[in-house]
Amino acid sequence: MKWILLLSLVVLSECLHKVPLVRKKSMRQKLKENGLLEEFLKKRNFNPASKYFPQEASMMFTQSLENYLDMEYFGTIGIGTPPQEFTVIFDTGSSNLWVPSVYCSSPACTNHNRFNPQQSSTYQAANEAVSIAYGTGSMTGILGYDTVQVAGIADTNQIFGLSETEPGSFLYYSPFDGILGLAYPSISSSGATPVFDNIWNQGLISQDLFSVYLSANDQSGSVVIFGGIDSSYYTGELNWIPLSSEGYWQITVDSITMNGEAIACSGGCQAIVDTGTSLLSGPTSAIANIQSYIGATQSSNGEMVVSCSAINSLPDMVFTINGVQYPVPPSAYILQSQQECTSGLQGMDIPTASGDLWILGDVFIRQYFVVFDRGNNQVGLAPVA
Repeated sequence: MKWILLLSLVVLSECLHKVPLVRKKSMRQKLKENGLLEEFLKKRNFNPASKYFPQEASMMFTQSLENYLDMEYFGTIGIGTPPQEFTVIFDTGSSNLWVPSVYCSSPACTNHNRFNPQQSSTYQAANEAVSIAYGTGSMTGILGYDTVQVAGIADTNQIFGLSETEPGSFLYYSPFDGILGLAYPSISSSGATPVFDNIWNQGLISQDLFSVYLSANDQSGSVVIFGGIDSSYYTGELNWIPLSSEGYWQITVDSITMNGEAIACSGGCQAIVDTGTSLLSGPTSAIANIQSYIGATQSSNGEMVVSCSAINSLPDMVFTINGVQYPVPPSAYILQSQQECTSGLQGMDIPTASGDLWILGDVFIRQYFVVFDRGNNQVGLAPVA
């Protein structure tokens, strides 16, 4: 199978711990410190009740994403002055922004866009190295600062990685150039400030959150929304889930059931909500049991195959989280192509102090609009519209 997993797991040993809650500055404080408060109030004709008037503009920005075969979601950003364009994965399972550079001679760089600092009038070197390891692929390089154009936002003085090596074949065949991490600063390699934090610190968005909609069946329309929530993407109400750790977007799952039977995680387990992972991942033994339960068998090329005719008779896979049930139907956890039907589940053992980690990747996220709320350290979920 193409790139399945994991485009997200940066060094686990230094990441999987509880990060203390830090009281953040208000938007008003940030605007004042950056000399922007007076201009902002004039533009808004500021009224404390302005949130009730839809004609008032909010500082919410939408980044469109391309759905590549239901396996990867990436969008186009610009770096430098004038902007040099790159396609990047918007990855909630990592925290660094990096792109290939002209300093890189790895095969993976030769067939992707490469950033040239000499062609940007706003670039500043940081004279510091960076190294990032993912579940699939890795990079080493240097850090620099420049203006990043993302979702219509001019994110100035943004630190980012310029790759010098991208070993292996995975990144060579990837349809995207680099990665834009959207997890917490605590797991950022070299202590680099993530893009979202830099945008918020500059007072460029009105809410300390972003939200994600991922389309299904290779359709267009996938988005990341910075600084707001668009209710047209979901039905019903958002249910809020407190984070159990602020590094990845990590939450506690109560149980995983099929046909009312606990098939995994019966005593609770930890999971991360990860846009950068294609499949739904869990401990090897638990996933093996589920594969057997749904009748998946291994094909000659190592994929777990399910009879396409059996899909309609398979049960939902139900995740109970913070007391609320989130069903994932067989049409979601079985990936259908013209050739065959394969399981969208992947076994991988990622030990933590509270047990092996589950990864709620794109297979799960396609079913639910997700709000990643940094201000309150919580995740919001609602069924997609």
